[in-house]
Amino acid sequence: MAKVVFSTWRGESIDNRGKSREEWEESAFKLPENYDEGKPSKAFIGWDGVAIFDEEIDAVRLATEYAATYQKYSEACGRCAPGRWGGRILYDLLDKIARGEGSFADVEHLREVSQTMMLTSKCEIGRTVPKPILDLMEHYKEQFDTCIAEQRKSPHYDLDDLNYIAKVTAPCTDMCPSHVDIPAYIEGVRDMVFTESLEATRQTMPLAHTCGRVCPHPCEDACRRANLDEPISIMELKRLGADYETDHHLGFLHPQEPKPLRNDGKKVAIVGAGPAGLTAAYYLGLEGIKVDIFEELPVLGGEVAVGVPEYRMPIDKYNKDIELVTSLEAVDVHTNHRVDAERLKELDAEYDAVLLAFGTRLSKKVRAENEREDMEGYWPAIQMLDQVNLWNKYGIGEPASKKLKDSTVVCVGGGFTSMDVVRCSIREGAKKVIMLYRRDEKTIIRNTTYEEYHEAVEEGVEFIFHAAIERIVDENNKLKKVICNRYELVPNPDGGRPKLEKIEGADFEIECDWLIPAVSQAADLSILPEEWDLKLTSWNTLLTNGRDYMTSRPGLFAAGDCEYGPMTIVNAVGQAKRAASVISRYIYDGKVSLTDQEIMEDHLNKLKVYDKNEKVTGWMPGIPRQESEKLSVEERRDNNREVNLGFTGEQAIAEAERCMRCYYISMVAV
Repeated sequence: MAKVVFSTWRGESIDNRGKSREEWEESAFKLPENYDEGKPSKAFIGWDGVAIFDEEIDAVRLATEYAATYQKYSEACGRCAPGRWGGRILYDLLDKIARGEGSFADVEHLREVSQTMMLTSKCEIGRTVPKPILDLMEHYKEQFDTCIAEQRKSPHYDLDDLNYIAKVTAPCTDMCPSHVDIPAYIEGVRDMVFTESLEATRQTMPLAHTCGRVCPHPCEDACRRANLDEPISIMELKRLGADYETDHHLGFLHPQEPKPLRNDGKKVAIVGAGPAGLTAAYYLGLEGIKVDIFEELPVLGGEVAVGVPEYRMPIDKYNKDIELVTSLEAVDVHTNHRVDAERLKELDAEYDAVLLAFGTRLSKKVRAENEREDMEGYWPAIQMLDQVNLWNKYGIGEPASKKLKDSTVVCVGGGFTSMDVVRCSIREGAKKVIMLYRRDEKTIIRNTTYEEYHEAVEEGVEFIFHAAIERIVDENNKLKKVICNRYELVPNPDGGRPKLEKIEGADFEIECDWLIPAVSQAADLSILPEEWDLKLTSWNTLLTNGRDYMTSRPGLFAAGDCEYGPMTIVNAVGQAKRAASVISRYIYDGKVSLTDQEIMEDHLNKLKVYDKNEKVTGWMPGIPRQESEKLSVEERRDNNREVNLGFTGEQAIAEAERCMRCYYISMVAV
């Protein structure tokens, strides 16, 4: 929480002016009391109020600078008169007062314009900008009155050593780990300008085909439309721009003109060509910085290529995302190139920075009695999915159906990997497929998506919840059956998460041919030289501070699964985008630093832009969420055709029109 001089943020009413510091009431919110290390904030102003940290704040200039930021935005938008002309009037009148030329009539005019904007603006940015300005005019009235009555400038009007750092965001954008400008790409779909939609996505997310299909869409959990009826189908709208580019055989649309390869000798090595490695290479390559990617597998793409099945992520679409990256002049790739500890030391010496972006490709055990990897019928999930996907996508190896056809498969897990295992097993001809999960149906849906779980059930996967394997039974080292325990959820007397307790006498057994553990994965840290003594997390992944992604060794960065553990694609992309930004400066000045926009992203993420308790008014409720066409069970159960066919043009426009364009502006005075 933050100590504030004054706050109206999100309904707060805190006024510590004139009180000793010991008497100060703290804010209930994680407001940016300190902007960055060694930089205390003077004030924070945004869509839901204002927070003052410095008693010497110039409230008039603060309001003026906030209005100036909105004026620039509103003139660039220009979609409604209240927003565009209101923004100009707000700034003109506030600046007039701040420079000592205002009148009390201007104050009344400001109030009238603010009320009009709050009632009639087409989107949230125009509706919300006046609120903190009105708060300042009310609670710091004496400062406004002094400027008007004495016809003098506000105290800080001519000071040049103050910084007013603004950021435009939206609840969905804030929740997205890659901070994609979601309202912008939805707007591109609504206007049927798909190139603009794709350009907005690629500002922070190069893998538009991929994340338009296999993203768990946490953004939808922060969609304000959910406070009215249902969230926008954000993920499915994302793929449209990328599909348009591919289907119309357009050249790659980059968010900026790629810079030519720099001839300054600086270069970056990336270990791993999955989503994290590809993303970092893309944004470094756009800047003309030489990048070499080293990939152990014979193909590019990491786990999305060899782990995510074809029916979810068609490889021809993913390959277009990969080609977007490799088409850059500055990017070179090296497949079948395993980086071990000795090779990593060579890269560390040869390159100006190294980014570790290798995945977590070691399947963890289920911790059952008699669990042995050399047992016939025991098949770790990563190895199983490798065989399925290398054959189906690239013709490498042999079909997994040779092993799985007419067999009984038991998979243990409750996430995306386990869901891929069981649905692939169905497609490879298994006669019976069972997933065992220690927790309940709601948790497995939260870990994956409702769609993924629902489609698996439709295809014939049997789910057994509140169960776990106690012992594996074999004959002559060949799997025969698994002995399972049943559990029940017992409420925690302290009010915490319910506890799982074994139900005595409820054990059961399953005869099976294959046991596929998919409980989690670990990173292979043998790549790390022991003498470097790199700091690790308690999860045995590389430790960074989670902001600039540099490890405990200067110049060695980490992003994606090897930094965090098994994560979603969009998380890996978000980390890698930030790491690439930091690296692009580090290789020249030897310092790790964040841009103002990145610092603001972190502050807003802590503050939480989305308010699930907000009552949304002023919009017509009950507009149904569009549902894209899916292949029927009969059409998809025995093949790898893409299941989700996406929206029709009419559906896409109808869904995009449901977006309320919930942009907000925030600003920190430093």
